Amino acid sequence: MASPRLETFCCPNRDAATEFVVTFQPVLFGALGLGSAALSLLFAVLQIVPKRKGYRRLGQYALPRPASSSRILFIISLCDILGCAGIIVRSSVWLGLPNVIDRVSVANSTDVWPEVFCVGSAMWIQLFFSASFWWTFCYAVDVFLVVKTSAGISTIILYHMITWGLAVLLCVEGVAMLYYPSISDCEQGLQHAIPHYVTTYAPMLLVLVANPVFFNRTISAVTSLLKGRQGIYTENERRLANEIKIRFFKIMLVFCICWVPNIINESLLFYLEMQTDINDNGFRNIRNAALITWFIMGILNPMQAFLNTLAFHGWTGFDVDFRLQRRRELAWDSVSTSVPNAAGNNPLLGTTLLYQSHVQEAKKSNGQHHSDAISVLSEGNWASGNSPQGCNKK
Repeated sequence: MASPRLETFCCPNRDAATEFVVTFQPVLFGALGLGSAALSLLFAVLQIVPKRKGYRRLGQYALPRPASSSRILFIISLCDILGCAGIIVRSSVWLGLPNVIDRVSVANSTDVWPEVFCVGSAMWIQLFFSASFWWTFCYAVDVFLVVKTSAGISTIILYHMITWGLAVLLCVEGVAMLYYPSISDCEQGLQHAIPHYVTTYAPMLLVLVANPVFFNRTISAVTSLLKGRQGIYTENERRLANEIKIRFFKIMLVFCICWVPNIINESLLFYLEMQTDINDNGFRNIRNAALITWFIMGILNPMQAFLNTLAFHGWTGFDVDFRLQRRRELAWDSVSTSVPNAAGNNPLLGTTLLYQSHVQEAKKSNGQHHSDAISVLSEGNWASGNSPQGCNKK
């Protein structure tokens, strides 16, 4: 799981609330986290590897090269997978070498390796899940900009600089504040812990607040794009707009399921932390709620890797084809920028060529080029092997 409490746990003089949740049934918690992360990593990798049925040559027409948003989705999955790998390593060490964790709790210990592993594994997990949050935000911004302005493929290098730069900066700053003056003698008090928690939860809250706004505005722009200047909006176009809306909804649903328990748990633990005695019987229900959400976090946080791939692409199946990447490269190299008008009536062309036909109409009517928007909207439908029927003009 990705919680700042696990970095606080690396301090021998940790606060009472952190001690309460981290030391409650650590073997069971580690086993649940290990199992969830292992399953999520396995299925996430299976989801993103090439599939035989995902390849659609479609006669003389080739699939377009994915826009930047397509690469962003892949990077999000990669960050989630690396975060899961960190959880697997940390949970395996905790379960296989419990004495390592016991030595972390020893104040003024001369053995630094347990603390180094504790801090290193916690920072690895936080870094990649935080990067996943920033990339998820960039995805919402990217699809909005490309669909709304049709300004061309967005600069993926700029997104790399923003996401990795902010993820590394906030992670290092938060940890430096938490472990001052040293790991073995962390400064106590909320004034040192709060900056660390803020740097962890700021990108998470940004996604929860900003992404729905960008997604809603993108859906409105998609509707206008499909209607075009001539005002044609058939049942197939309504269906495609609805599919895009559902896809955005699934992305936010997965994010809320996986990370809202963290916010609830942190609120409960902060409330307990401000009490003089967290073991008082009057706080029993709060303690139970904190423990329940703590274990829910341990299961759901790593599951984001697999659930995100379902939201992005749907279930892609087990039919793996390791030769597919070369086939796609050959297909992308031979892609044509124009699509015959008859292509819109071919049921095998699917969503991608349907959107390409709309591009041709838009170019004829107002001279604007929406190819990047189409690549954004069509990505994910053909990747999972879906082939919806083409659009018949009315």
